[in-house]
Amino acid sequence: MNNKIDVLVIAAHPDDAELFCGGTILSHVAQGKKVAVLDLTRGELGSRGTVETRTSEANKAAGILGLSFRENLGFADGFFQNDREHQLQIVRKIREHRPELILTNAVRDRHPDHGKAAQLVVDACFLSGLIKVETEWGGKMQEPWRPAHIYHFIQTDYIKPDFIVDISKFFEKKIEAVSAYKTQFFSADYNSDEPQTLISSPEYMKFLEGRAREFGQAVRVEYGEGFTKVRDLGVSSLFDLI
Repeated sequence: MNNKIDVLVIAAHPDDAELFCGGTILSHVAQGKKVAVLDLTRGELGSRGTVETRTSEANKAAGILGLSFRENLGFADGFFQNDREHQLQIVRKIREHRPELILTNAVRDRHPDHGKAAQLVVDACFLSGLIKVETEWGGKMQEPWRPAHIYHFIQTDYIKPDFIVDISKFFEKKIEAVSAYKTQFFSADYNSDEPQTLISSPEYMKFLEGRAREFGQAVRVEYGEGFTKVRDLGVSSLFDLI
């Protein structure tokens, strides 16, 4: 069975991918690319919902996004570390699915897991390309694999993007995927006695639209998602930049 995919999104929590690169996922799925999400934790420290509801919501969102698959490594929310054990678990997944591109968390953000995950993924991608880092999957030794690029999506805290993806055709579908997380985000048809948080307020949904409009305006489109890069990008023609 060929498990190779084009784009692997590795995110600290279920809903990170939908919130901050959901439009980009939808755009590339529409282009015929195979896109998958690897969530690192189950978001068990979240103030609202449960592991079970979050898992159900993540699966529903995966269907809306058209993912090839979605997996969860079950790292400890809030307490996972950038160490050998966690790095090797990600290395195994990178070598199993051999993505050309990795999208992952912001290099810094209000939630400490986001920046921590970002560096963990960068380190795992490097180690994945080393022949002397040996891993096994399904009873067989894995071949080294290093993605061509790693891009960090921008989360709640503002970071100036290195480039912006036009998601104008996909913004409404992105919001549909985000709204699958009824326990986490504001929904007029979901009533709960659970505590209110920054992301459960109606204002946060307005923020998502405002940020997408801001990034879109920067490149003269309606909606955009911004990313930062690990290393410089190269093109063979200036027209590749149009």
